[in-house]
Amino acid sequence: MIPFLYFLLAAVGLVFGSFLGALSYRLPRNISIIKGRSFCPNCQKPIAWFDNIPLLSFLLLKGRCRNCQKKISWRYFLIEFSTGAIFVFYLFNLLNCHFLFSQNLACRLFSQFGMSSVVVSLVLFLIVISIFIIDFEKKIIPDELNFWGLVLTFFFLLFSGYSGILNSFFWGSFFSSLFIFIYLLTRGRGMGLGDAKVVFWLGFFLGWPWIILWLLLAFLTGAGVGIILILLKKTSFGKEISFGPFLAFSFFLIFFFGDKFLIWMGF
Repeated sequence: MIPFLYFLLAAVGLVFGSFLGALSYRLPRNISIIKGRSFCPNCQKPIAWFDNIPLLSFLLLKGRCRNCQKKISWRYFLIEFSTGAIFVFYLFNLLNCHFLFSQNLACRLFSQFGMSSVVVSLVLFLIVISIFIIDFEKKIIPDELNFWGLVLTFFFLLFSGYSGILNSFFWGSFFSSLFIFIYLLTRGRGMGLGDAKVVFWLGFFLGWPWIILWLLLAFLTGAGVGIILILLKKTSFGKEISFGPFLAFSFFLIFFFGDKFLIWMGF
């Protein structure tokens, strides 16, 4: 039964990863997500269903479009693989809550809210992965993603009967206000409004003390990558670096390993 669950969640993750590949391409370009089949970015011809099987089609076609033979970006393969891997690791996490991950956020949510937390967590993963991709590639965080993230968080916490909803709302609002202040102070050069919106709803979801740890890790990883890029002469001081990917990456660190960080920090 357990191997079947792994296979099932891996397949679901790969399918949704394929969807995220199209979503992250279309959304910043104002192309309808609902209408129209997947198409090759080079020749614009529709992709047949048998050429759109996650991972497998990319490998069989050797990373090229069947019609124009132009190379297909590795982004699609990486997005599909990463989404599937995160889904599988989430299941591994839940199946080992009593042994390895008993105090982390994923296990706490499951023990408190049951299967509803599984659905919400997986959808949340899709939104956060989309934020990572789009902000990394286009340096924007679409309002649609923030809207659905907020709606998901609000209704989940409201209808689950979570007693700390007001406390979580306060901390999300507080740190989001700080990001807005940085945005106004630097005139958009130090932080974007999209980042502030993500901090509001994702901070609302995490609550205290997870939110402070999440933001601390985001700033630390952002600073570390920034220093490396400067040393490699890929960027320079004062040049804008998207912060959304670090918020997204740090969220997954907190979701799966946050308890270890909290113990280290003495919470």
